[in-house]
Amino acid sequence: MAISFNKICIIGLGLIGGSIGLAIKRAGISNQVIGHARSRSTLEVALSRGLVDRVESEARDAVRSADLVILATPLSIFKPIVEEIGPFLKNGCILTDTGSAKLRVIDELKDIIPKNIEFIPSHPIAGTEQSGPDAGFAELFDNRWCIITPTKDNTDKNINLIRTFWESLGSMVECMDALHHDKVLAITSHIPHLIAYNIVGTANNLANVTNSEVVKYSAGGFRDFTRIAASDPKMWSDIFTYNSEAVLEMLELFSSDLSRLKDAISKKDSNLLFSNFEKTRTVRKEIIDAGQAEGSIAPAEKKSQD
Repeated sequence: MAISFNKICIIGLGLIGGSIGLAIKRAGISNQVIGHARSRSTLEVALSRGLVDRVESEARDAVRSADLVILATPLSIFKPIVEEIGPFLKNGCILTDTGSAKLRVIDELKDIIPKNIEFIPSHPIAGTEQSGPDAGFAELFDNRWCIITPTKDNTDKNINLIRTFWESLGSMVECMDALHHDKVLAITSHIPHLIAYNIVGTANNLANVTNSEVVKYSAGGFRDFTRIAASDPKMWSDIFTYNSEAVLEMLELFSSDLSRLKDAISKKDSNLLFSNFEKTRTVRKEIIDAGQAEGSIAPAEKKSQD
């Protein structure tokens, strides 16, 4: 594959950033990949695993002369990072990100990005419950969706460059309005993670059930459903903060549906419960079948998506 960007800088070398580095190398689309992270140990692991070609302990040094800079840190780090690197970005450099919330990020960055730099927001919908530089692998984005949420300031040329970049990493790419993106991700990713975190906390807080019993007697459903509660707590606390409006809107809908189920259980209305479960089982199968047909969901659903 032809070189798309002579020099790429990845800021944040955890699961996503590290996997991007490995996928770039696999695709052969850049002559040099530079990495930055705040932790010295992370930088050492990144070098030893070959996630990047070179590391820099200062973000401003990492971005110098880069054609593409990728923000792969928690959302709350974006603004201070951009404020730091702004004066050192190459004229015409493209800035993109991997964040799971878009509206607030776009709003926070719009006034601090230099006028000669184009910020094209993107979100690879891929991940596992693992985190850190040891967790990255080149195949993470294969047959996974990446959503680009262009702004009015983006040019078609550079949008297509970012589209091609993610496709070269193995992703299927779609453009979407930022507000719509946030609502879609709230129901498909953010609410499920919130429920998983909460149910683990509920199980832990049961006074008459010990943690050892939860482990001993947990069925596959509990283990599988709560696996995503092992995800990076910093990343997810930022996601709920940055996408709070959409999450609260979807939580209201979810709570309403849950209340109807609670009422049916209280009334021992087995017919209502059965019809609801039958309907949702059918809907769930249709969703999974559609995802497999598009290639966006692995048949065994082995990886959790961000």
